Amino acid sequence: MEFPFDKILIAPSDIDSQKLPVGQDIDQETYVLGAFNPGFCRLPNGNTLMMVRVAEALCEPRRGDRLQILRYDAGINSFTVDTYAADHFDFSDPRKHKFKNAEDVYALTSLSWLLPVELDEDGKNVVKIHYDKMILPQNDSQEYGVEDARITMIDGKYYMTACSVSSARHSTVLYTSTDGLNYVYEGLILDHQNKDMVFFPEKINGLYHALTRPQGELYFMDHRPENAPGPGMNVATSPDTLHWRPIAPVLLKPRQNTLLSRKLGSGPAPIRTPEGWLILFHAVSDEGLVGVYRTFWMLVDLDDPLKIIHEAFSDPLMEAYPDLTKDIQDAIYLPGVVFTTGVVEAEDYYMVASGELDLCCRITHIPRSTFALH
Repeated sequence: MEFPFDKILIAPSDIDSQKLPVGQDIDQETYVLGAFNPGFCRLPNGNTLMMVRVAEALCEPRRGDRLQILRYDAGINSFTVDTYAADHFDFSDPRKHKFKNAEDVYALTSLSWLLPVELDEDGKNVVKIHYDKMILPQNDSQEYGVEDARITMIDGKYYMTACSVSSARHSTVLYTSTDGLNYVYEGLILDHQNKDMVFFPEKINGLYHALTRPQGELYFMDHRPENAPGPGMNVATSPDTLHWRPIAPVLLKPRQNTLLSRKLGSGPAPIRTPEGWLILFHAVSDEGLVGVYRTFWMLVDLDDPLKIIHEAFSDPLMEAYPDLTKDIQDAIYLPGVVFTTGVVEAEDYYMVASGELDLCCRITHIPRSTFALH
C-alpha cells in the first residue's frame, strides 16, 4: 500500500557518535546498531516527538575466543563489559546470542536507551535531537537496557511505558511527563515476561485500561482451530496506572495459517473513533528464524475493549518497504520488519511512527479513510 507521505526520519548515521553514553563509560569504541521503534506524541508547542530506541553495540564484540556483552551496573552507576567463552553461543540471530548449553538463555548484541527526537508539527522533518534528555538505565531491572517506548496522553499528562531487560526479568516500567519531553521514572508496573504495554487514552468504566503482551516459552494448544499457540494481546485494568490487574479473557491470539501465525502485540495507544477504539498492532508470521513483522488493525468496542467489532487481518496495513532503506543497505542486518509504536492524529490523516528493520525510524501518513467501515 502506498501512502501520501512515507519516509525514514532517523537512521543510525543521524545519531552523534561522540555522544553515545555507553561508549563514554567503557574504554572501547561503540556504534549505533539501530535507532528505531519510537514512541510518538504531540508536544505542547505543536511539534511532534519521537522517543527513539537507540541500540548501542561494541565495534569489537569478540576478542579472540571471548565474547563481550554490554551491561549497566547499578552499583557503580556505569556501563561495563562482561566476557564469556564465545564457543558457548549460537550466533544465528543478529539481535541476541543463545547459550548453547542452556535452554532459552540469551545475551543481547546491543544495549538500548531512549533518545527524544523532536519533529515538526506534521512529522516530516527533524527539528532537534535532545541529547541532554536521553533516558538511560538506572537500576538493576534495566541492566541490559530500556526498549520500545509507547506514549499515551491522558488528561493532559504523558504516560510512557517501556521494556526493561535484566537477568532477573523482562518487565514494563512507567515514566510520566507534564511536557512530553522531560520524564520522571515511576518504577516497575508489570513484572516477568510482559512487554508491548500501552495505555488507552482515557478511563473506561472508571478504570485505566492497557493492552499487554505476556510472553513465555511454554504454550498449550487451543481448542479453537483458528488460534495458534504463542504470545497474544491481553487487556489489564488499573485504578491508578501503577497497579495492574489482568482481565482473564485474551483479546487476540495468533491465528493459524495466516500472517498472524507466530505472535502478535500492541503497537501505539488506541485511538477513539466513532466506530470504536482503533488498534494498530504488529503480527509475526512463520517465515525464517526471526519471522516477518507486519502492521495490522482492528476496532474494539468503546465500552468493552475485549469485544472486537471489526477485524482487518486479510491484508497488512504496513510492511517493510525496501525503497525507503535503499540508501542504507550496508547497515541492514534484519529484513522484513516493520514495528509500529506510535500514532499522532492530524486533520484528515494519522501520523504513524514505526521502527523499520530494527534499524531506523519511519513516519507514515495514513488517511483516516483507510479505516472507514463499508
